[in-house]
Amino acid sequence: MLGLSVHQWLFGILSFLAVLFSLMVVFSRSPINSVLYLIMSFFSISGIYLLLDAQFLAVVNIVVYAGAIMVLFLFVIMLMNLNHDTEPQRTVLTKIIAGIIGGMLLLVLTSVLKGSSALNKSFYGTSEVGLIKNLGNVLFTEFLFPFEIVSVLLLAAMVGAVMMGKKNIN
Repeated sequence: MLGLSVHQWLFGILSFLAVLFSLMVVFSRSPINSVLYLIMSFFSISGIYLLLDAQFLAVVNIVVYAGAIMVLFLFVIMLMNLNHDTEPQRTVLTKIIAGIIGGMLLLVLTSVLKGSSALNKSFYGTSEVGLIKNLGNVLFTEFLFPFEIVSVLLLAAMVGAVMMGKKNIN
């Protein structure tokens, strides 16, 4: 079977699905279907993270992006009341320009990745790059002060949001 392992087959299938769902996000006419395709794309990307031994990134991708942010996108789309009269009409010239810019972006990305030495390394080595234990060690040793500053900023933002949303009882 061409010498490909199960991990390589799974990586290929998940990559294909991620690209397919991403294209469906762009080409779908319904904004709600676009959001659902984007959620499926996030799940495919999380599967790729799992294959690359980055369990923490996979779980965070599902919880934060597919869970919280996509629900927010879905509520915003439902509240916007989109119809054909309010949407801007795209001309053929704007579609051609968008295609040219997208092709140029693809050309730049392939030229950058072509010279990358990281692609020559094995995906499935014994590295422990994506493990939560290593992330915790780095966060609480090297980056303890910035971690604490971010926690204080998030606490201040939560208190500020509660104070701004609170009604005046006067």
